[in-house]
Amino acid sequence: MTFATSPADAVLVDAHVHVFTRDMPLVPNPRHSPDYSFTVEQLLDTMDRHGVHYAVIAAASPWGDYNDYVLESLGKSARLRGTVIVQPSIERQVLESMHAAGMRGVRLPFISLDRLPDLDSWDYRKFLRRLTDLDWHVHVHIEGPRLPEVLPALQRSGVKIVIDHIGRPDPVAGVDSEGFRAMLRAVEKGRTWVKLSGAYRLGANARECAQALCREAGHERLMWASDCPFVGAESTMSYPAAIDWLVDTIADPAIRRRIFGDTALRFYFS
Repeated sequence: MTFATSPADAVLVDAHVHVFTRDMPLVPNPRHSPDYSFTVEQLLDTMDRHGVHYAVIAAASPWGDYNDYVLESLGKSARLRGTVIVQPSIERQVLESMHAAGMRGVRLPFISLDRLPDLDSWDYRKFLRRLTDLDWHVHVHIEGPRLPEVLPALQRSGVKIVIDHIGRPDPVAGVDSEGFRAMLRAVEKGRTWVKLSGAYRLGANARECAQALCREAGHERLMWASDCPFVGAESTMSYPAAIDWLVDTIADPAIRRRIFGDTALRFYFS
């Protein structure tokens, strides 16, 4: 294993990566349609070349609930965990078999939906209770301004919450937006974590929002992630740049160490 890029003495856990093959079935009207493969073997090679010890494969909305390749990938290495996209009607026995394979949560791909599901419905209350009983988390992917629409019901359910991509803050209002403040309040209550990931997608205030989260909510519930292989931005984004972004954003080495890996290691691998 070559740790050429890894910050000195840090255990790196990449809390958000994707794997896929070009022949996987896409949902109708996907947000992205990659015309290439990024296999689990390529992921493991990327991790080795950049000093990353562990990674979490996030289910991605272009493939909906076709979780087959993510499940297959988890069987290739004990260094991997994953999240799935599933229907709320899924039975507990199926979730338990996924847990045994290394899954630890369900991604809610709510971004760009015209109408959000009713999280207080019987189907979702039952679903969220099953996730809580398994000590899984919901992995929320939604536009920042819409976070106040989903966080209250998720918090009432008792499930652990992980928010994607710094909460996708409003590109104008940033830290002053109601979505950002709602995320901050959720973190302060103790069962919500935020991924410092995808800054290259978010505009100029991504760094300010990450720093504000660290300062106002504390760094204990923040996790670094690369968003590799940077679908839609492959030619402009690189793995070293994802590492360097956190180094440039969080000045304190001790805090960086926790965000780079310590928190995610406990959350996903303990």
